Amino acid sequence: MHYTAGVGRTAAALVMAVAVTTLMAGCTPAGGDGAIATPTTPTKPTTPAGSESAKPKPTPPAGSSSAGGATGGGTKACVIDQIKASDAHQADVRPPGTGTGAVIVSVTNTSKQPCTLSGFPTVAGAGNGSPDKNVPLAITHSGSASTVSLAPGARAWTKLTFVNVQGEADGYCVSGATPASFPTLVLGVPGAGSHQIAMDDGVFAECDNKATVTAFSPTKPS
Repeated sequence: MHYTAGVGRTAAALVMAVAVTTLMAGCTPAGGDGAIATPTTPTKPTTPAGSESAKPKPTPPAGSSSAGGATGGGTKACVIDQIKASDAHQADVRPPGTGTGAVIVSVTNTSKQPCTLSGFPTVAGAGNGSPDKNVPLAITHSGSASTVSLAPGARAWTKLTFVNVQGEADGYCVSGATPASFPTLVLGVPGAGSHQIAMDDGVFAECDNKATVTAFSPTKPS
């Protein structure tokens, strides 16, 4: 009986030791107040209100270069309804001969709005004075073109120099071609249409259906 009771006490002590060990193994470190410490996840710092990075980026105004649109306005190019061509006047400086030689022509901005003009004219002889039955002249450009700003009432000038007719009466062409004469010419103004012009003293007489032209300029040529 004594052996049996000792075994019972030993078994009871063993059960208690196991229970204490299990309880200690399941414990986690606690804070000063006995609460279990729980690890926290760090949060990203917030940007203080009013700092540069917190300010919204400005939106580029519509039409600005940064928005990809066109900038500025500017004066528009002259159109046919704004332009009137003058009759041609024989130039002071012209090639020798008895034909027309060279003429000066001006175009005027007849509108109430400014406009711009740039480039060289085209020239055609109006057959029997009819613009729709014209003979285009082969054109050679003299000098370079630049944009001319025309205020209302302002003029731009061009000079047309022809292969001149030689001799008397009907004359002759140095090339052997037959001289041509036109009562009017058709002057093409870049962007501003075609304009029929006459000579202020006679008809246009030229050879080889060629002309050398200057670009439109605010300065009157001689």
